[in-house]
Amino acid sequence: MEPTQNPWTTLSQEVKYDNKWITVTEHQVLNPAGGPGVYGVVSYKNLAIGVIALDDEMNTYLVGQYRFPLEAYSWEIPEGGGPFDEEPLDTAKRELLEETGLVARRWKPILQMHLSNSVSDEIAIVFLAWDLEQHAPMPEETEDLSIKKLPFEEAYQMVKEYKITDSISVAAIQKIRLMMLEGELG
Repeated sequence: MEPTQNPWTTLSQEVKYDNKWITVTEHQVLNPAGGPGVYGVVSYKNLAIGVIALDDEMNTYLVGQYRFPLEAYSWEIPEGGGPFDEEPLDTAKRELLEETGLVARRWKPILQMHLSNSVSDEIAIVFLAWDLEQHAPMPEETEDLSIKKLPFEEAYQMVKEYKITDSISVAAIQKIRLMMLEGELG
């Protein structure tokens, strides 16, 4: 049987930082061995939503942008944050349209994951989108995006060559590859 009880004891907690996207809370704790410690937790105020879009020729779409925390350019699947009170699929549809101009007629959730569970509670949900129609992208003012349409196999090779390192994108691309190998994509 797997242990499910929390072995940590929280002695106190204090919010150290808060903005409209995250809260950072410092917890004074007793660790599982009973020793004193400090645990910082980043709590996110939105779900992380990703979309893998595949067209009829098995092309996919990546979005490139400079990522401030990394001080580097990053190629990723279309992604964004969705309020907890919004249906994740509605967020996925909005993000796909905003970032690529694509509208999909068919959708399927393919992945749910915790992104960095040693320090955060962030949850990501990824959707597969297909049966696509092209419209004009509508990026937010904070986004300076490049859009790349490429064969899915090239995106998979970019993951293998560490040219895509964003965790949601890596997991989503590998999940689609697994679905292909297992015959789940038709």
